[in-house]
Amino acid sequence: MHNEESFLISPYGGKLIDLMVKGDEREELLKKASTYPTVQLTPRQTHDMELLAVGAFSPLDRFMGQDDYQSVLDTMTLADGTVWPIPITLTIDKEDLPDQADWVTLRDVHNQIMAVMRLEEVFRFNWKEEAQKVYGTNDLKHPIVSEMAGWGDLCISGELFVLNLPAYDDFVELRLSPAETRAKLEALGNKNVVAFQTRNPMHRVHEELTKRASKQIGGSLLIHPVVGMTKPGDVDHYTRVRIYKTLVENYYDKNTLLSLLPLAMRMGGPREAVWHAIIRRNYGANHFIVGRDHAGPGNDSEGRPFYGPYDAQELLIKVQNQVGVKMVPFEMMVYLPDEDRYVLASNVPEGARVSTISGTQVREDYLAKGLPLPDWFTRPESAQILLEAHPPRHKQGFCIWFTGLSGAGKSTIAKRLTNMLQEYGRNPTVLDGDVVRTHLSKGLGFSKEDRDTNILRISFVAGEIVRHTGTVICAAISPYRQARREARKMVPEGHFLEVFVDTPLEVCEQRDIKGLYARARSGELKNFTGIDDPYEEPIEPEVRVETVGKTPKENAREIIDHLIAVGYLQEFNNHNGNNRP
Repeated sequence: MHNEESFLISPYGGKLIDLMVKGDEREELLKKASTYPTVQLTPRQTHDMELLAVGAFSPLDRFMGQDDYQSVLDTMTLADGTVWPIPITLTIDKEDLPDQADWVTLRDVHNQIMAVMRLEEVFRFNWKEEAQKVYGTNDLKHPIVSEMAGWGDLCISGELFVLNLPAYDDFVELRLSPAETRAKLEALGNKNVVAFQTRNPMHRVHEELTKRASKQIGGSLLIHPVVGMTKPGDVDHYTRVRIYKTLVENYYDKNTLLSLLPLAMRMGGPREAVWHAIIRRNYGANHFIVGRDHAGPGNDSEGRPFYGPYDAQELLIKVQNQVGVKMVPFEMMVYLPDEDRYVLASNVPEGARVSTISGTQVREDYLAKGLPLPDWFTRPESAQILLEAHPPRHKQGFCIWFTGLSGAGKSTIAKRLTNMLQEYGRNPTVLDGDVVRTHLSKGLGFSKEDRDTNILRISFVAGEIVRHTGTVICAAISPYRQARREARKMVPEGHFLEVFVDTPLEVCEQRDIKGLYARARSGELKNFTGIDDPYEEPIEPEVRVETVGKTPKENAREIIDHLIAVGYLQEFNNHNGNNRP
């Protein structure tokens, strides 16, 4: 099935792998698939499988076996020496590995059959080794590293027969396979194609640099945004694609093609830039734009960038001949208001006035306040789409996440805070730890695994409430930092406010009317936080309240003041001139 005849060939790239099974063979394998043991794919693995199937990851024809995997970690090449920077693996928990299975069926999160795999290899997965060698860090603030820490124990690999691709209902006309993209690029008639990778809305500066790149190579432009998994907190792809469509239809010429890429990004900086270039080669491009901090995840736990601003450019330059895609570098561009034009930051005339807007300013100074972005920065149509998708902050949802020892005062403060929020027009949902364990998490114990599961259930519900502009208060001990990091990721970025109720252990014990601490001290209760199980204090909570010497009302007021300061609540004056509940 994976012989030379299965490759698609185009002058706009090399050979493409095609793993899709069709006709009678597909029907036969579908019947067998229902009898094989099931491996449930995560959304990330489903995206990876899709891109394997259609050839976007050519020359890969399967989830990596051990030799390729180890070679990628150590040398950034497959075992045969082909440059490949990012591991593409299928990890599972060891208890999910079927006994004596020769075949497994791969199903998505909705239990739909996606593929069958001839099980040929099983090997250990070491997330720390992969994180350090591929992404250069074990810091859990890196989004993919944090995610990898919760992946399975084993990797499985083998010949892959794809029976179904994910079904999409949105922007179907733009979801072009590599073969379809190549055909449309070939129809444009240009020898050279430059691809532009983005996971953000496009503004005037992006428009300028892409047009310059197209002119520089004398060819076509492929605007190829990621619509799979990007960095937590990114603008949703529905909003972004509406912007891309508007720009391409109104401000670009006939040599521009917009196509969507269902990629699960790793935010892997330099290695990711090489990966992105290889993928775009498979879609028909021979040039690729790389800007500052390409695919960078931001700062680490010590406030330093994970990668240098031009590390990605430097790495791609080293391997571009082997990859077959020439890197088109772009540095920061700025706007000259007196001349109504954009220039490279290094070419600003002496004494010229310069205008720039950072991503933070876009979010905080404009969208959060319901203000339209200036015309020089973004097209009016784009600004309107962003405003419609992002109401001002005082109309957005948020999550207050209380954490602290048992008896610290979380529930008591939460009750006072609930009353105060209602005066500001917010009617919060309260997810209290004890209540949640009675309903949502009934049956879970107090092992670390069960505690983590409990927190993830709470944070999933909280995230859904926030996404629908609601307010939610979560009051749970949540003793482990990693679980709280994962909870934060379940809520739209910037809408999660961690409140550390900082009460000393001895005070919590004095307040313990249930006698839980005494039972834990005597050994009757096991795995009790603060006694024989650790409590890991937050490092950088948004709010820290101390209950010794302060009333619950005063603590709640501190939180209200913070919410006003960051824009989630609007200050107002009542008839007495006093706006404080």
